[in-house]
Amino acid sequence: MIGLALLGAAAVLGAPLFAVIGASAMLGFRAEGIDLSVVAIEIYRIAEMPILLAIPLFTFAGYLLGESRGPERLVRLTRVFLGWIPGGLAIVALTACALFTAFTGASGVTIVALGALLYPALQGAGYPERFSLGLITTSGSLGLLFAPSLPLILYGVVAQQLGVGKPVRIDDLFLAGVLPGVLMVTLLSLYAAWSGRGLHYRETPDTGFSARGAWAALRDSAWELPLPVLVLGGIYSGWFAVSEAAAVTALYVLVVVVGIRREVSLRKLPGVMRDSMVLVGGVLVILAVSLASTNYVIDTELPTRMFELIRAHVDNRWTFLVLLNLFLLALGMLLDIFSALVIVIPIILPIAVGYGIHPVHLGIVFLANMQLGYFTPPVGMNLFIASYRFDKPILQLYRATLPFFFLLLAAVLIITYWPGLSLFLLQ
Repeated sequence: MIGLALLGAAAVLGAPLFAVIGASAMLGFRAEGIDLSVVAIEIYRIAEMPILLAIPLFTFAGYLLGESRGPERLVRLTRVFLGWIPGGLAIVALTACALFTAFTGASGVTIVALGALLYPALQGAGYPERFSLGLITTSGSLGLLFAPSLPLILYGVVAQQLGVGKPVRIDDLFLAGVLPGVLMVTLLSLYAAWSGRGLHYRETPDTGFSARGAWAALRDSAWELPLPVLVLGGIYSGWFAVSEAAAVTALYVLVVVVGIRREVSLRKLPGVMRDSMVLVGGVLVILAVSLASTNYVIDTELPTRMFELIRAHVDNRWTFLVLLNLFLLALGMLLDIFSALVIVIPIILPIAVGYGIHPVHLGIVFLANMQLGYFTPPVGMNLFIASYRFDKPILQLYRATLPFFFLLLAAVLIITYWPGLSLFLLQ
């Protein structure tokens, strides 16, 4: 008990999360009389997971795209094809941010890379400041459910290690996230169209669709357009495994950005590598120690005992899903998504399977809920990044995101109680 109290105090005082998780696993194994070398063995297991190669490779490709002029080309491309719609510029912002976030992993790069382009454009088109700030801050995590999102891959890795319920494949998660992700973007786009219903004639002098402009935008983005085909087409055609698709993507982006377009110099390249691997290193070290913690949780049958306790008070899965949503929304306010994935999934996945919930559906529900945590105090990362990027108070940004929060909350409820939305493409 003294050890747990000290551990709790260390966590409150700001000890690194990986140290807290690792120490808790060691305390647990020691209490069970198990040799502590099992912790080191479990940490080493991370080196035996080929799928983990995908995490640093996709992340590096996303950061490299962020340093190039790719965001500008993406905005131009989406604006040509969507800008003529009422509220089109706002829909362009949502679509561009969602697509870009899918590659950068909702790491905040989207707000930094696209915010400088989209915020002045929205303001110049006459959108209210609150709407513009709320849209960009919210959109920084909007592509979380689209491949090859880092949290999707990480959930698959954790679920595979648990081995409960139906098998969880990364490519199944990629497919399962498509329709829920489209639902989120669509709801926000409808709100954007309604908000900008009187502005679309002011957004740009060439509001109407132009075949010449479309061709110019397509030609300008010719090197970026094959990326989704390369990732998803390669995986689902059977040409690549996920880790191989990540390697091909990273090599392709490196050659295009550094060698062909020359938008990132060789001198700047090590800095991009360092920044991307800082994020990856933080995720992997937490994942490594969590493997040991997960092993202890399974050995002590904690999920089984919790399931029996919950089952005594909750007799159907719909009620369980209500409680799960409330729990995940609260969790998103306190933990970042990567920490929540490796700490909470080993506990709730076996319980959810006991209620007949498909592990893939649970993953989409989990990530959709946690997406809201990116702009929910007190740890909403997008709020802090947007505050720094636009020099606005956190409270102002929080108020600006409220309409978007409730729309996405409605989408989360639909995703939760309509499993077919997530599982349809898997059939």
